[in-house]
Amino acid sequence: MITRREFIDAIAVGTASLAIGTTAKSYAQILGSNDRLNFAVIGLNGRAYAHLSALKANKAKARISHVCDVESNILKRFADSATQEMGEAPVTDKDFRHVLALKEIDAITIATPDHWHAPMAIAGVQAGKHVYVEKPCSHNPAEGVMLIEAQKKTGKLVQMGSQQRSSPHTIEIVDKIHNGLIGRAYFAKTWYSNVRKSIGYGKVVPVPATLDWDLFQGPAPRQDYKDNVQPYNWHWFKTWGTGESLNNGTHEIDVARWALGVEYPHSVTSTAGRFQFKDDWQFYDTMMTSFDYDDAMISWEGKCCNGMKYYGRDRGVAVMGTTGSVIVDRDGYEIYDLKGKKTSEYKADKAATSSTDLIGRDSMTDLHFANFIAGIQTGAKLHQPVAQGNVAVTMLQLSNVAWEVNRELRLDTTDGKVLDDPTAMKYWGREYEKGWAPHV
Repeated sequence: MITRREFIDAIAVGTASLAIGTTAKSYAQILGSNDRLNFAVIGLNGRAYAHLSALKANKAKARISHVCDVESNILKRFADSATQEMGEAPVTDKDFRHVLALKEIDAITIATPDHWHAPMAIAGVQAGKHVYVEKPCSHNPAEGVMLIEAQKKTGKLVQMGSQQRSSPHTIEIVDKIHNGLIGRAYFAKTWYSNVRKSIGYGKVVPVPATLDWDLFQGPAPRQDYKDNVQPYNWHWFKTWGTGESLNNGTHEIDVARWALGVEYPHSVTSTAGRFQFKDDWQFYDTMMTSFDYDDAMISWEGKCCNGMKYYGRDRGVAVMGTTGSVIVDRDGYEIYDLKGKKTSEYKADKAATSSTDLIGRDSMTDLHFANFIAGIQTGAKLHQPVAQGNVAVTMLQLSNVAWEVNRELRLDTTDGKVLDDPTAMKYWGREYEKGWAPHV
């Protein structure tokens, strides 16, 4: 396990050349000289472009000073886009540790593979940076606990990227539910549908010259490089990814939990399988999971290889109560009476947000970043502080565990830990590559 002193010493050597090349102009761009936050965006494929759009939307208060990725072609492509959209060229680096060593960086955003989310966020707050980390905020429940502890110890802000928490119409309808719009809300059905293709069977091949495979793997135990992993299919391998439940279910489960006003359930059950294709995909393509409370319940149905919609939506939340129901997604909401007759609706925009959108440039993300920036600059309350976001993440990680062990899990409702099941609790954490384990 790397100590904080060892971490600082290691990155000090790697950043010596950067310090030599630092100009007076770069020092003039630190927070305080112009009241704009210096952001470093880390992990630049796909979702990072939503971070770029959001920081562009908040350009008066933030700039992208650094960008970082382990793959050089992805790094260059994003840096070029950032230069064009932000009007200035960011410093590029493949190693995030170099970025964390720079005093002028105020905040980092993390859109890396899942196995890096918590370790990088922990290192970020320990280096004195505020952190915006995409969901899921951890690869396993133990990491979520460590990240929350690190955030509390350092006092730095950590916002999880559940951007629907900053959606005005979602905030509005959840508030109405809490104030009795549909009586007592007691059941939330959530779902996600997509038509993902097979990833086939990968072959062990030489690591591309453009990729730092060792740094990509980081805290994960080392494996040979295969040609069907990078840059996206790592999602479906247990070493680096967390499956569709965490990749997308996190959003809807978080909204469901928010609407019902519940925390950890007392039990979790899951049924799942890989039905559509036979390939290297290590998770399920179809899952049905249930979270039970004393007086409420939540279900999530993931079908990532079959695009059948529910209520005309490929993703969403249906909240049912004693006097009516509400259907809400990223594009609006509908209100129904007890017999299922629509009584009201709100459409946020004309262009519906599809589950096939893998980047998510949208106003919700812009507002979520605005809230994060306001938290740093004015002390505004975060819409999704990591301690809050981690509840939905842990719930879905436990749905994966229930699938792995093929039985119902009974939980401690104070922290989500599995009760009286040592085998299931073995999945609470993970093994780390020697020298790469996160620490608090």
